[in-house]
Amino acid sequence: MNPSGGALAGPFPYVSHLRIYEPLEAFSDAQQLTMLAQRERDREATEALEQEQSRQRILRPVSDPFPHHGTDLVRVTHFPRPDGTTAPYYCPNQLAVRATLAAESLDQSLRGPLIDVLVPEIAREAHQARLDPDTFADSVAKLHTRSATWGVPFAWFALIHEDDLTEVVEDGGQVITVRVTARIEDCLGRARRSVAQLAVGAPEMDLLDELTEIVEWLEIFRRDAVVEVDYGRVADRGVPDDSPSDVRLGIEGLAEADMVGAAASCRRLASRWIPIRQLARAS
Repeated sequence: MNPSGGALAGPFPYVSHLRIYEPLEAFSDAQQLTMLAQRERDREATEALEQEQSRQRILRPVSDPFPHHGTDLVRVTHFPRPDGTTAPYYCPNQLAVRATLAAESLDQSLRGPLIDVLVPEIAREAHQARLDPDTFADSVAKLHTRSATWGVPFAWFALIHEDDLTEVVEDGGQVITVRVTARIEDCLGRARRSVAQLAVGAPEMDLLDELTEIVEWLEIFRRDAVVEVDYGRVADRGVPDDSPSDVRLGIEGLAEADMVGAAASCRRLASRWIPIRQLARAS
């Protein structure tokens, strides 16, 4: 739904997110005030508000994809505590910082005049001037959100389990997203086990490097945080999804030298996700 309660806006390109939510006390006093001011807004209203703000940036008369002055959005999820009660957890959007990093990544992948059209130098300079140097470095070091386009990275599936808390969001019979949430300690345990198994069974795989880097990232956060894998719009093409179990079985197969089982898991993953990733090149 939109910020005023209407239907969700039209889809953006497939973007999935890996988010870390922490208790309120994990944040500074200023961040806590921002979070408390937004805690009553429901999740779908937040998603619609972010989409609308993105559209406004895209439709500016002068090309400038960066956010200007404004309150950073905050996502709130409610997750069971060990004692059975449910508590709110918060994930700051950190849009200004993530936009900076995205522009740097785009600069490395694009060449020629196209980058100047998409991200003009004058827009970059203005964005840099708006950033708070006192908080920018800390935000980069502790970024709560990771994004991926045209599919969910397989390394993310190693963090979650089919028994984890799962929310399927639908609108008019269409799956808008699937969100899987788990305790960070559980995710760390799963990721570390996968790293150990891959180090033995397939040390040359890129997945090992990706999971090792994710473990280092997760270790930055409090042990009472929670992790969310948000499929985004790709969920409508990818659910029901057995990818978490297929990734787990594939890694176990490699560790146990069961090449037949590992290959079967890889084939299932490929048949599910390669057609979706090929959409990135569709005209």
